[in-house]
Amino acid sequence: MSQEIRNLAIIAHVDHGKTTLTDRLLYQSGMFRAEDLDKLAGGQHGLIMDSGDLERERGITITAKNCSVRWTDDRTKKSYKLNLIDTPGHADFGGEVERVLNMADGCLLVVDSFEGPMPQTRFVLSKALALGLKPIVVINKIDKASARPDAVVNEIFDLLVALDAPEYALDFPIIYASGREGWGTLDRAKCEEGKRPKDLLELFQAIVDHIPAPYAQGSPRSAAAGFKSREEALAHSLQIMVTTILYSDYVGRIAVGRVTAGTIRGSMPVSLVSRTGEVTKQRTLKVEVFEALGRTEAKEVSAGDIVAVVGLEHVEIGATIADIDNPVALTPVEVDEPTVTMAFRVNDSPFAGRDGKFVTGRQVGDRLIRELERNVALRVEREPGADAFQVSGRGLMHLGVLIETMRREGYELQVGKPRVILKEVDGVMCEPVETLAVDCPEASQNDVMSLVLGRKGELRHMDTKAGTSGWIHMEFKIPSRSLFGLRTLMLTTTRGDAVMYHTLLGYEPVRGEPPHRAAGVMIAAEPGEVFAYSLDRLYDRGDFFVSPGDEIYMGMVIGEHCKDNDLEVNLTHNKKLTNVRASGSDDQARIKPHRKMSLEACLEYIETDELVEVTPNHIRMRKRYLSDSDRKRYEKQGASA
Repeated sequence: MSQEIRNLAIIAHVDHGKTTLTDRLLYQSGMFRAEDLDKLAGGQHGLIMDSGDLERERGITITAKNCSVRWTDDRTKKSYKLNLIDTPGHADFGGEVERVLNMADGCLLVVDSFEGPMPQTRFVLSKALALGLKPIVVINKIDKASARPDAVVNEIFDLLVALDAPEYALDFPIIYASGREGWGTLDRAKCEEGKRPKDLLELFQAIVDHIPAPYAQGSPRSAAAGFKSREEALAHSLQIMVTTILYSDYVGRIAVGRVTAGTIRGSMPVSLVSRTGEVTKQRTLKVEVFEALGRTEAKEVSAGDIVAVVGLEHVEIGATIADIDNPVALTPVEVDEPTVTMAFRVNDSPFAGRDGKFVTGRQVGDRLIRELERNVALRVEREPGADAFQVSGRGLMHLGVLIETMRREGYELQVGKPRVILKEVDGVMCEPVETLAVDCPEASQNDVMSLVLGRKGELRHMDTKAGTSGWIHMEFKIPSRSLFGLRTLMLTTTRGDAVMYHTLLGYEPVRGEPPHRAAGVMIAAEPGEVFAYSLDRLYDRGDFFVSPGDEIYMGMVIGEHCKDNDLEVNLTHNKKLTNVRASGSDDQARIKPHRKMSLEACLEYIETDELVEVTPNHIRMRKRYLSDSDRKRYEKQGASA
């Protein structure tokens, strides 16, 4: 049975189409009625695997997910079970990719036919090669008018060579596909209109032909696991590395992982070895395997398959489920360290408690601790003597998704300005630096270079994007802290034409002061309701973040000043009611459309003396000290220090 299993991860850079391709594999597997799958689809792109609310709103994959399809090869009449692992493509969620790759024996490397390999492509491919996964390259979106598949294939080969890929990885099959249209072919000539196939049959065939079965003789993944054959893995004592934690209101935690060795059954005594080496004796309630989009109970699950174990207490990601008499722990998955940190505080604003159900420091702290159980790239430390926590993650989006999730669950909190995590290397204080890739039209080239170089970036590579006309590809090395707010400036500078991505490169000595916000802010001097009359009087002072009818409090950041200093203004002043009227003057009130600030935009915008207040219904910015006298006292203390 195990020889009919294929475990494969689908990896790619963000927006290269891996989740769309996974959905098409589900549709064409023959296991589902199309109408049933259509009911599950949703979000920006009508996807099935992106099932979370945030994933569907943002159009990105945030968490890795398992599914399984059964497919029969008409050539041999043999039935295969394909365990598919859909992974995130954004660099901030790289921890999700790292923890699930060890469940696979091979991978589909999906690459956009125009963009080619991007920074995150390099990251996920390097992790896959380190585990001995055999790649199949899928050149996706081949039906684009701007597609340049031949140049992209050469770039992928160059990337593999640069990563010192072994011989088996360099001899990769290439599928030219359109995930959205649901077709793929090994023959480059069939990509032309009128010659295209109608399905993904050749991709299914490539998977069963080129992705090795678990512990197949001579497979690189088998050698990496330390077994020469499936028989040797079955004869070994039980070992399962827990890579995912699911939760059920009825049975509690469910541990998901690949059966590295041995066999596991329901109601079986096992040892649970924690990451710290602590061993506890427990008994499984039942074991399940992934079937289609859900799970079904199984009598036993053997080496090579992916299992969900029900009934274990205090199980965590990185723990090993081992034999009851011979508990041998597996090496936990090593996840790259966080690079960005910010302070999570109890909401103490004048509007605290109006919207949220969970507002105390204990409730916020308990929620963060629960997040650690499944978010392996997150770190949480309590600040001594304060209702505050230092929360560290892989990037601003990583932390922003956590804050947004907590907000929707009914939590109120305040967060400070994000900071990069410095560390000492050989006695020198170093900061994280990243590779920044930018694709832009030639007309915007000088503007982009000026913007990035002005933020302490270094140009490392620049050329015309192969196979295109009028597009420039540039790669920079830039400090991570210089990336805060860069995306907004980049889109403004290039009028929305530029595409930029970044991924962690390493650590280098700190380079001077970080970039600061050029403009000051307008601060509410009085609490109350915003009136159009006041906004009209302050029309030329800058842009506002509030509109008539909004309620504000003293010390709240309500707009951006047109100069570099902060300005206190009163937006609660209304026109006095008298019996004297000037003809038409009330009709001439000028009110600018207020600037809508998303959560990530607020986090990038604030300075060290400001906070973002997050509640289920509102996102506001405020000064850390609400009154003007407190702010002046704080400035004097900072100056004297």
